[in-house]
Amino acid sequence: MDTKLIIAGGFLGAGKTTLLFEAAHRLQKKGLHVGLITNDQAPELVDSKLLELNKLRVTEVSGSCFCCNFEGFIDAIRYIRRKANADIIIAEPVGSCTDLSASILQPLKQFYGKEFTLAPLSVLTDPIRLRDILDGGNAGLHPDAAYIFRKQLEESDIILINKTDLLQADELSNLRQRTQTRYHEATVLTASALTGVGLDEWLKETMESGQVAGSHIPEIDYDTYANGEAVLGWLNATIAVNNGFHITDWDEYMLKLMSLLADNLDTAGYAVGHVKVITESVNSFTAGNITGTRETMSIRGKAGSGTDARVIINARVETSPKTLNDIVRRTLDTLAAEKYFYRVLKWYYLQPERPKPTHRFSAVV
Repeated sequence: MDTKLIIAGGFLGAGKTTLLFEAAHRLQKKGLHVGLITNDQAPELVDSKLLELNKLRVTEVSGSCFCCNFEGFIDAIRYIRRKANADIIIAEPVGSCTDLSASILQPLKQFYGKEFTLAPLSVLTDPIRLRDILDGGNAGLHPDAAYIFRKQLEESDIILINKTDLLQADELSNLRQRTQTRYHEATVLTASALTGVGLDEWLKETMESGQVAGSHIPEIDYDTYANGEAVLGWLNATIAVNNGFHITDWDEYMLKLMSLLADNLDTAGYAVGHVKVITESVNSFTAGNITGTRETMSIRGKAGSGTDARVIINARVETSPKTLNDIVRRTLDTLAAEKYFYRVLKWYYLQPERPKPTHRFSAVV
């Protein structure tokens, strides 16, 4: 069975998981079977859990990026194709990953061109960070992390300016024009994965345009790239929480957890790539997100009340893994003093290793 494979990249906090969720539902309404693949340097992903809780078929490649575990990525594609009987697979690479055209798209075309139909490479971008990048800034990031952001845009076939609900119409029009001028080889589209505006246009361009996937390969300085990832501390944790086995309002807990964590990161002055949290109770779940200072914090869903909850925390922050670990622990300990007791189920904190792609093509296939 020939399967359409869509790779949707973009820097941390660009809204890729929300896009996967909304796109999958739109495609399913058309009678198509959809499989999703998430990716991270460690297991226990908020993204995977969130998609599963929304009844979507998902698998993940954890422990390394797609490009550094290319065969694992192929295994994941084949697995989710069988599991979901998928007509379409949408894959979300690690947010700090670039060089996708050379290390993923070209090998897919060369070795698996008869097995998968590859869509143009889409790169999502946060409009606020994008505007600062176009102005010559670093979007509040370390210069080497901002280098990754720029290279993601350079290698894209489609740039999707996401979160358009954050801008006025004239601001968005100007940003789209400036982006198209700077990255003239890409098709520039706008959308809000949150509201759904523009997603049908993106899906049509992705599914029907006939544009070559991975149509160009920019030069990548792997020393700068490696340091851009290494300046980020990564933490994935899963905990069980209760309030002395009393009935607890888990939405109130989530608000306290997210607010305190955002305040602690702001006070320390560390740039946030993203912080994602999901709190799951017996009744339902709520998901939170931080992509910068506390002003970027958002919480969606209702977890309701109950005696126990399971919480997954994923944090990517410009500091050492140990310091990030200490901040998250201190946040949870502060809440424990309010009788939100927690027990660690899984806990990982790390610094990504230097990227070593399985394949790297120097020319477009």
